[in-house]
Parts: sequence; structure tokens; C-alpha cells
Amino acid sequence: MKLLKKIILGLVVLLVAIQFVRPARNIASRPSENDITDHYPAPPAVKQLLAVACYDCHSNTTRYPWYANIQPAAWLLASHVNEGKAHLNFSEFFTYSPKRAASKLDQVVDEVTDHEMPLASYKLGHPDARLTPAQEKLLADWADSVRQQIITANKLEE
Repeated sequence: MKLLKKIILGLVVLLVAIQFVRPARNIASRPSENDITDHYPAPPAVKQLLAVACYDCHSNTTRYPWYANIQPAAWLLASHVNEGKAHLNFSEFFTYSPKRAASKLDQVVDEVTDHEMPLASYKLGHPDARLTPAQEKLLADWADSVRQQIITANKLEE
């Protein structure tokens, strides 16, 4: 019983201690001049979908839920955001080469229409990110139209 109390006390101390080790937040100090919607205008409905279903993990500005203040949840969120931005960052989209940009948009179309994005784990805490079939089509159609603009403007092969 004495050992169990020491173990529990040690775990409590560890849990409190890790609260002071916080990852950096993904909050840009100013809007990016390289954001996809600044160079490829999107209808308001598409901008709204990007904001609620994509930008938390795929931009330079994340809206953090309450549990992002509790470790180790914040570490997990930071990992997801960093991984998402490494794969696709809408805030830096205009820095991509035309070939890479077209490829990324092709992936967006595929992942949205195949229901792979947003991730199921993300949708659990963000009910507004649960896209209807009409919203998926709207987002995929916009991404495909931007992809086509990039291909045409840069004379890329499909």
C-alpha cells in the first residue's frame, strides 16, 4: 500500500510538472501574403469550409480548443499541426512550385471526396468540420478549378 501511494504521488507530480512544458502555438502574427485564397479567390462558402475543416492543421493559424492547454494533449495537437503543415500549408501555398501546387490540389480533391480529410479524430472535436456531400463537392470542385488554372497558366501536363 505504501508503494502504491508513492507511485500515485509520483504520477501526480509528473502530471503537474509536464504542464510547464508547452509546445509553441501555431498562430501567425499577421496574415500570410502567400495564402491560397489571396491568389486564387474562393467563394465565401469555400472560405468558410477551409476555415472550419482545413486551416487548423493546414495553415499558419490554428484555433485551439480548451484541451490544448493540458499536457500531453497539447503535444499531440502540435504534432498533428506540424505534420499537417508539412504535408500542405494553405498559408504558404503560393510559395509552392506550380507542379507541386497542382499535385497538392489533386490530393485535396482525392482526400476530400474519399472522406479521408478532415481526419475522423479532428471531426470528433469539431462538429462543424463534418462536411456534407454537397460541401465536399463544393470544396473539391473549387480545388480542382484552382488546379486547372495552375496547369493552364503554367502549361503543365496533367
